[in-house]
Amino acid sequence: MKTSKTGKTQIITNPSQKELKEHGSYPFPFLVSYESLSGYDTGSFLWHWHSEIEFTLITEGRMIYQVNDRCFLMKEGEALFGNSSTLHSGHMADETDCEYISITFAPRLLYGYEGSLIQEKYVAPVLHHRGLAAIHFDSSEIWQEEVVEGLRNIIEESESRRPFYELRIQEQLLHIWLLILENCSVEGTECRSIDEKNYERIRCMFSFIQENYARKLELEDIAQHVHICKSECCRIFKNYMKESLFDYILKYRIEQSLPDVLDGKDSLTEIALRVGFADSNYFSKVFHRVKGCSPREYRKRNSMLM
Repeated sequence: MKTSKTGKTQIITNPSQKELKEHGSYPFPFLVSYESLSGYDTGSFLWHWHSEIEFTLITEGRMIYQVNDRCFLMKEGEALFGNSSTLHSGHMADETDCEYISITFAPRLLYGYEGSLIQEKYVAPVLHHRGLAAIHFDSSEIWQEEVVEGLRNIIEESESRRPFYELRIQEQLLHIWLLILENCSVEGTECRSIDEKNYERIRCMFSFIQENYARKLELEDIAQHVHICKSECCRIFKNYMKESLFDYILKYRIEQSLPDVLDGKDSLTEIALRVGFADSNYFSKVFHRVKGCSPREYRKRNSMLM
């Protein structure tokens, strides 16, 4: 992550939307982050992915959290498991802020070294499970309450930095992993190979859009980039991302315009052309549809919060 010129947070990704932030260090690949949706330029965190596993605990408010093709309405006190290499995004559920804590770690913190029995028998089956892209812990069952309590213990240990805290964190992570294995069906399911092929196509679409959003984009260009026909391109994106490819492009352009809108130095026409719109009227219309207000209202509203 980095801070934008508006003073807010941005998730930095490569063209395929892989997050470039380092989660911990090589000796101890683990990180606890305290976040709020209002802390982002866009009031949400946009689609990205990383190889690390991530648990998210909501501490205040509500969030609509999407992992691959699944959406979750998360409330205060609830948590979510996001599997390795899954695409995920989150935004406010009711235009009010949401505060949350992310616990992110490399899978090897669970199994030690490549090829170990723990990796092959207990970790890899979950990482490759097509039905376990995400797990919502709403404390409706006792074991889910244990998971949430384990996450709170991990956060406490990370804050305290008392002697042996790394061992206690690893112990809690292994306990949570055991709860998942004991309570979620892992065996006898297909791996994520088919899904991964399509998600790789989606990542390529993301990459193409990120590099070309400022110019006129044709569906044929995107389809050719991922080597599929136009109808298949639209079908895959809509099926997995739950929105049309065209709507995503418009929303992406609006999100890219926000720093300049907040800055207020350039005209709406200049900003619109910079992010791929043909004119300021259409830009303002789409902006209102996406953000619920005009660009000027958005700047005024956010300037009072800065």
